[in-house]
Amino acid sequence: MTRACTRWRRGAVAAVAAGMLVVPVAGGTAFGAGRSPVTTVTAAAPPTPSASDGLRDLTPAVTRQLDEAVRRVMREAHVPGVTVGLWTPHQGSYVRSFGVADQSSGRRMSPDLYLRIGSETKTFTVTALLQLVDRGRVGLDDPIGKYVDGVPGGDRITLRQLAGMRSGLFNYSQDPDFFKALTSDPRRSFTPRRLLDYAFRHPVLFPPGQKFDYSNTNTVLLGLVVEKAGGERLGDFIRKNILGPAGLHHTLFPLDAGFPTPHAQGYTDQTASGKVEDAADWNPSWAWAAGAMISDLRDLRVWARTVATGRLPGGGTLISPALQKERLTTPPTPIPGAGYGLGIFDVHGWIGHNGSLPGYESLTVHLPSARTTLVVLLNTDIDHAGQEPSTLFGEAITKLVTPGHVFDLPAQPAGR
Repeated sequence: MTRACTRWRRGAVAAVAAGMLVVPVAGGTAFGAGRSPVTTVTAAAPPTPSASDGLRDLTPAVTRQLDEAVRRVMREAHVPGVTVGLWTPHQGSYVRSFGVADQSSGRRMSPDLYLRIGSETKTFTVTALLQLVDRGRVGLDDPIGKYVDGVPGGDRITLRQLAGMRSGLFNYSQDPDFFKALTSDPRRSFTPRRLLDYAFRHPVLFPPGQKFDYSNTNTVLLGLVVEKAGGERLGDFIRKNILGPAGLHHTLFPLDAGFPTPHAQGYTDQTASGKVEDAADWNPSWAWAAGAMISDLRDLRVWARTVATGRLPGGGTLISPALQKERLTTPPTPIPGAGYGLGIFDVHGWIGHNGSLPGYESLTVHLPSARTTLVVLLNTDIDHAGQEPSTLFGEAITKLVTPGHVFDLPAQPAGR
């Protein structure tokens, strides 16, 4: 087994892939209707923060506590460098970088650096899909077989089930041959079809709609749907229809291993030898629609609120309010306190996604009830005591600032 490339698959989610910790959901269309509890966050007007949210003012004393908490996690988890951004509507903001971006030169981490964002790419791919739904070019309950040939059970698996991680398709990044191919030459280029070949050699894990199982295969398929229905390459569609309107000028969908400057180097132990290597120049094509994108702190601050509310920074909507409501209907998962909607999760009220691929981790979430945004970017994906460092930072920060809404997504290392 490989270790997850986009790490939210770990822990309880990884256990689902092994047939454990199953939480049924209703059908494959309207999730949870009258059966499983469902958390719904609508695109209504932003609420006014209240005392019940437990949002603490970012006073000098709290800022010092945040500094101490971040440094503690860095020290304990051996994180080379991290940037944290926390923004609240009236209580202030906290933007800090710690440690180094490059262990060889000692260059310091800074808020202006580009980093790879891994599975946060899924929020962009699914947004592109939902825009095509709004335009009437695809339907959420269309079978994937209508758009992509050769998918096992493709006449029964819907686009909705793919976006909600309930298709039953095997995750190609768990395939041993894929892991060998990636680690033997991490600079090679993978096509989407080659990735699907790794997935489709395995049997379907369960009938579509019956369980939650996080799989990069799902989002790669959705990327192909966007290309077919949108009539252009996925990266071009995202740039024109999402990045441009949202003003995300430092976010990109790379075509190769190229990395804009300035960027942080990234350190991983997901290597053929198991030794730590710098993965900055590895080709992210193997993650494609599921995890290839690059961004920075400024853009992710904007994106966190945009994707959680459905509203563009300059006014207008990213997708229709009706679809935004569907997106943020988050049926429960086997992970306590976490629900997953259409390419987005809800962890104790924090809406967004995390990301991980060799060398980098990220966390971009928004708490609508308090209008508060948290972004964490770091240059390692190496676990500490069975936890992802991005989760460790998220938990330490939210315990201090929003104790009523702690980001405590549990994780355990998957098998290699």
